[in-house]
Amino acid sequence: MKTMKWGIIGCGQVSHRFMEGLTEVPDSEFRAAWSRTPASVDSFVRKYGGQACLSLEELLATDVDAIYIATLPDSHAVYSIAALKAGKHVLCEKPASVNLENLEKILEVAKAQNLLFMEAMKPPFFPLYQQLKKHLLSDPIGDIGYVRAGSSVTGISADHPSMSLELVGGSLMAIGIYEAFLAVDWLGKPKSIQALGKIGNTGVDVFSVFQTEHDTGFGQFYTGFEVLGKGDALICGSIGNITIHENWWNPICATISYQDGRVLKLDMPFKAGGFNYETIHFCDLIYSGSIESPIISHNMSRNMISLIDQVRAAIGLKFGGE
Repeated sequence: MKTMKWGIIGCGQVSHRFMEGLTEVPDSEFRAAWSRTPASVDSFVRKYGGQACLSLEELLATDVDAIYIATLPDSHAVYSIAALKAGKHVLCEKPASVNLENLEKILEVAKAQNLLFMEAMKPPFFPLYQQLKKHLLSDPIGDIGYVRAGSSVTGISADHPSMSLELVGGSLMAIGIYEAFLAVDWLGKPKSIQALGKIGNTGVDVFSVFQTEHDTGFGQFYTGFEVLGKGDALICGSIGNITIHENWWNPICATISYQDGRVLKLDMPFKAGGFNYETIHFCDLIYSGSIESPIISHNMSRNMISLIDQVRAAIGLKFGGE
């Protein structure tokens, strides 16, 4: 097994967490980085080593095997397509694109190039989440009929990138995409959606609530920047329910309550920031010759961003070019 050589696009806070996780990924190393902000690249390579590239083209011309895209959503499709066309496998931060139309363009190129593209949706790879799914195979809570989750944070300044319409910010894109994952993972593709939202002074949603109807049940979710939400998740079945305690998207602890009175607590801490688990999965897929994850499949990504598209349409949130 050869060493997996990584390049990084975007050197902000998320990329530092990726590097923390990379220390726990066997046979992987960081080789080169580029960012739209040159100063951040210089600082990044001073901390982690590697080559500071002056352009995207310079990065894609290096001998890296895979590219991790850690930029804001406005550029995910452009950089993903460029990396794939350069012959690199791509692990792209969530949401994988601005909308479903752009995602389809990425997936078309990935298929043509016969390369792996995966959205970096981390929760299902955490030890707690995997332990929970494994437990339910032998001790289920029955048919899942309801999922409730959400998160809202405060203290986001008006000049923060998440508040920028141009950079495809807003709470739905930054936080709500996690709720979209939870809905699709437990209930399947939604067949109808209801939503309400508040558009802030910068043009992005600062609070949104949405309900989803699926063939097997319903979901209720919230996301925002104006109130301090709890950040837990509730999953209800016909003979039991699960609480994934906050923060559910970085899961450490869950409680399963059964109709017969049993209560089971699961505890499974994560290490190295948590990005290491999805990165290990991604590398294993490359080594096996796979071009699609069975966990965060292309259809999973389609269903997640389609859900967010529909919520945005309901609250009147559009981004440039739409």
